[in-house]
Amino acid sequence: MTDISYTTPGLSTEQSTRAIELLQYRLAAYNDLHLTLKHVHWNVVGPNFIAVHEMIDPQVELVRGFADEVAERIATMGGSPGGTTGDIARVRDWDDYSLRRDTVGAHLAALDLVYRGVVTSNRDAITETDELDPITQDMLIAQTAELEKFQWFVRAHLENASGQLPTDGAGSESGAADTSR
Repeated sequence: MTDISYTTPGLSTEQSTRAIELLQYRLAAYNDLHLTLKHVHWNVVGPNFIAVHEMIDPQVELVRGFADEVAERIATMGGSPGGTTGDIARVRDWDDYSLRRDTVGAHLAALDLVYRGVVTSNRDAITETDELDPITQDMLIAQTAELEKFQWFVRAHLENASGQLPTDGAGSESGAADTSR
């Protein structure tokens, strides 16, 4: 339970408390995502290396900005944003990114699943904030639109001419990576 002594005008303590809990989960997801993206940036190899290496950095920067925006929203609502690695570990319900040094295709396939998870959980939070807090919802909608665009960038490297993705049906990052090796 989040302990707050004030919140923004027009929101009840209960509304703010729940929004803060949702946002703390988003903050952990964004912090984990930008670290994962930077890890991919450092560990991707093979043909098209430079294109993917350079494609990742703007994603890292924007996701770091999302984390900052979410943390500031938490503070605005009277909460205390948790931005440590312990905070990520405490709230996350996803596995750690499993690939190390690997090919462009393997990392992009794994990232497709990473983005699928983040976008899906963002959409769940958007649904829950529908009647909870429209300001938080608007922020999450805008962030999710950018994440969907990044996933499209990743998928454009993976799909065939018919628009099929090798990652369809993959249940893990390593399973997705195997589809593109």
